[in-house]
Amino acid sequence: MALSGGAATLAAALLATGFTAGTTGTASAQQSEHSPAATATALGLDAQEKLVVKDTIKDADGTTHTRYERTYAGLPVLGGDLVVHRAANGDVKDVSRATNARLAVASLQPKLAPKAAAASALRAATADVDDAAADQAPRKVIWAASGKPVLAYETVVGGVQQDGTPSRLHVVTDANTGRELYRHQAIHNGTGTSQYSGTVPIASKKQGSTYQLTDTGRGGHTTYDLKGGQSGKGTVFTDADDKWGNGLPSNNQTAAVDAAFGAATTWDFYLKTFGRNGIKNDGKAPYSRVHYGRNYVNAFWDDNAFAITYGDGAGNKKPLTSLDVAGHEFSHGVTSATAGLEYSGESGGLNEATSDIFGTGVEYSANNANDRGDYLIGEKIDVNGNGTPLRYQDKPSRDGRSADYWSAGVGNLDVHYSSGVANHFFFLLSEGSGKKVIDGVSYDSPTKDGSTVTGIGRDKALKIWYSALTKYFTSTTDYHEAREGTLKAATDLYGAGSTEVKAVDAAWAGVNVKG
Repeated sequence: MALSGGAATLAAALLATGFTAGTTGTASAQQSEHSPAATATALGLDAQEKLVVKDTIKDADGTTHTRYERTYAGLPVLGGDLVVHRAANGDVKDVSRATNARLAVASLQPKLAPKAAAASALRAATADVDDAAADQAPRKVIWAASGKPVLAYETVVGGVQQDGTPSRLHVVTDANTGRELYRHQAIHNGTGTSQYSGTVPIASKKQGSTYQLTDTGRGGHTTYDLKGGQSGKGTVFTDADDKWGNGLPSNNQTAAVDAAFGAATTWDFYLKTFGRNGIKNDGKAPYSRVHYGRNYVNAFWDDNAFAITYGDGAGNKKPLTSLDVAGHEFSHGVTSATAGLEYSGESGGLNEATSDIFGTGVEYSANNANDRGDYLIGEKIDVNGNGTPLRYQDKPSRDGRSADYWSAGVGNLDVHYSSGVANHFFFLLSEGSGKKVIDGVSYDSPTKDGSTVTGIGRDKALKIWYSALTKYFTSTTDYHEAREGTLKAATDLYGAGSTEVKAVDAAWAGVNVKG
């Protein structure tokens, strides 16, 4: 799971196979040199392994970062992703890998039948999922994210989680022994404020004599009304005079206004801050659904549906449709489209923290007088009943559950609490350590060793995290690898030995993640 290494080996392999990095020639020849097949050969992958391009990012200096998924004998390799970093002349600078293990599966014929794998997965899911049922037949995969790669089955378990959230639990079992290897919930939850953005502009599309809540300028984002249901897309919101909602939860359009405004604001944040045109950088928007269930106090991202869904909160009076919620859920989609951080262990904490970090960025970017930016998560909805936020980025343990600092067992925590390490890092990098008042909010951010960290500003911190996420993180990245990735990203952006690189190192040391 190293974030570095392999560059020299790959360069040598390129020479050995006749694919000389940096050689001038026709565009088609250079494309052939850097094709997935040529890259797989240069990496020394087995003949049965193939690389599939997932994403490519090009820096201003011409450096490219190509992210690949991997297959083995036609089977998906879970935890086999990697990123190849090439200089403008084609020379390989580095390779980021989810695993360094070599794929060597003795047989592709499983001893366990698919039905037995599905039964095992359903038994494993019963403690967490009600009405558990396999959404589809188990698929055969190679599990390479931890330990020795093995032939496995991946079963997706549907049903309902205990808080009413739909389930899409992925259970990976050894195809020969039936032993559970891994599980993660693909429905990603998040919470935040609601009904605090005031009167805001929202885009709509005229359809005949009425208006439809569709934003044609931002990838066609459309907002749907589930009307208390828990399945299907719902009904698209329409209005006769293009004046939507009244700010009260009793008006069913109010939640739709907040959802549409949140989606537009988040879209604009990614485009303005990072030049990213939508979740997959392809100009296409997800859709949003509001009024999910009854008294549902949550919101979630569904990668399969490519949608954000919002509940109406306790008593159906506080829809969870605010700016930081929209930014949080949208960002789960961006993480899926890039690093694909596994939603379990330390990578799961990094996944959740990424959504909190960019949710904070969205809230600040909006510059909305009714919901000012801060480093508090869910500060308006009062889930705790005492006016306190759900999470704090300056000192995450203030919520009574989250981790301020890295420790060997932090990956065993729920991902919403192991995320505290990265949230705290982000605050330290942005604002520094110690007591301070920012935009009227008091913070106190201590470091593990009592060191003093000087912040470099939120804008730079956001750009470093985004660069690391999209270029250096892989599906299995843990906290120490995240440190390496952000140091590389800061070096790319601001130069080796820069103040920013030193600040990244100091902020990670402040949360007990050291080289």
